[in-house]
Amino acid sequence: MADIILNDIVKIYEAPPQKRRGLRKAKVQVQPKRAVDGLTLTIPHGSFTVLVGPSGCGKTTLLRMIAGLEEITEGEIRMGDINITNLEPGDRGLAMVFQNYALYPHMTVRENIEFGLVNARLPRFEIRERVQKALDIVGMGEYADRRPGRISGGQRQRVALARAISKMPECFLMDEPLSNLDAKLRSDMRTELIQLHDTLKSTFIYVTHDQIEAMTMGTNIVVMNEGRIMQQGTPTEIHNDPNCVFVARFIGDPGMNIIPCPSGLQVGFRPRDVQFDCTEKGTDGIVVRKAIKSFENHGSEFLYLLDSGEQKVFVKELSKTRRQLNEPLVFRLEKQNLYVFDVQGKRVYEEEVIQKAYEEFAAGWQTV
Repeated sequence: MADIILNDIVKIYEAPPQKRRGLRKAKVQVQPKRAVDGLTLTIPHGSFTVLVGPSGCGKTTLLRMIAGLEEITEGEIRMGDINITNLEPGDRGLAMVFQNYALYPHMTVRENIEFGLVNARLPRFEIRERVQKALDIVGMGEYADRRPGRISGGQRQRVALARAISKMPECFLMDEPLSNLDAKLRSDMRTELIQLHDTLKSTFIYVTHDQIEAMTMGTNIVVMNEGRIMQQGTPTEIHNDPNCVFVARFIGDPGMNIIPCPSGLQVGFRPRDVQFDCTEKGTDGIVVRKAIKSFENHGSEFLYLLDSGEQKVFVKELSKTRRQLNEPLVFRLEKQNLYVFDVQGKRVYEEEVIQKAYEEFAAGWQTV
């Protein structure tokens, strides 16, 4: 299979007129919504591509357009040299895994997997082979004769995956398939999906609003907001080299601390990029003293919210001993661990501008 290429994709939802309350009940024209706004993207063959972003950013709409379940307002979708923009969903060589499993409750696990293959009029022997192979891959062979109501949520998700695998698709499309599972099952299923991708060597396109899912599973991360791509890259690139404030804040647990400077520049640092109980200023670092406002115990580490006025500032410490509320927390920030963004929130790389932001930041934050 070739790469999936999206060229200048636009999706506009036309809103129907709404009636205004009152005697005349005049209709008020509602502006159309641009769910996807001129998006261009190449999804490499064999990648585990994750579309991640807040609710309403257009990621599910984009996935459904790739699947052929939503019409495209403008632009085209290609698989290599083949234009699939106007192809029917069943002719695209794709398989969709939905959030709600979409299993038939009156059918057994085996019958649910067989259903689409029977409708496609495949030979009976081929159906048996495909179903058995899919059951073996997801480890559901012993549950083949049970109905969905007699298996767990994680097992039902495996059945949905097996149904997609049995179609032998060119690409798997997954729309938040783990969101209905509890935390432990989601963690287990993340591992299983990574292994499944490695086994099948197929292209996975996965939609989620959970950046932890994105970072742990994806080989290619696409961060979206308001129907546009904010940044694309590997998990390491997205986390360590964010190109804007939105990505810096969205990626990370928690996201990057962003501090405004008097000039309008913004300085950011990751909660883990601090040296605790270090009072040595040096030439390229500042020492900060802030009181602890609240905390979260993560087991092997503590997340502290610092008393820093209107800005929410978090730091993480790998420790088994918790510090006390209102206790002064002293830490050092290295210049090399600071990120600088301009007034519009775009990343700044010019050394002169970085130095200016560092000096402003140090003047307002250095307390030791």
